[in-house]
Amino acid sequence: MSSPIVFLDIAGPEDDVLRTFYKKIFDWRFTPTGQIELDVLQPLRAAIRRDPKEKRLYVGVPDVTACLEAIENAGGSIDTPRFEVPGLVVLGLFRDPAGNPMGLVEMDGDKPRVPPADD
Repeated sequence: MSSPIVFLDIAGPEDDVLRTFYKKIFDWRFTPTGQIELDVLQPLRAAIRRDPKEKRLYVGVPDVTACLEAIENAGGSIDTPRFEVPGLVVLGLFRDPAGNPMGLVEMDGDKPRVPPADD
């Protein structure tokens, strides 16, 4: 077995603000000690890409445009509005209230929505 990802954290100067944000936007659950309890799509997909260095967590949502609006209303900001990568995925990019870069993947049920490929 390859080495699995076993933990992730999201940091910022005000952890209560981040817990409130992620609960409101994604309905994430938190333990009394502040640990995040969330569902993970199996297998978890990951990529290494040639771009400016950063890490970005992508969250599946039914409607990227509506979620980005809710993110702005809850104190986050939009990096890139909804866009399609033909034949692959529908995305949107944002930052949480602490400035952490995050992404959205538009879902079709329990799978990422795949827009038609360009011919």
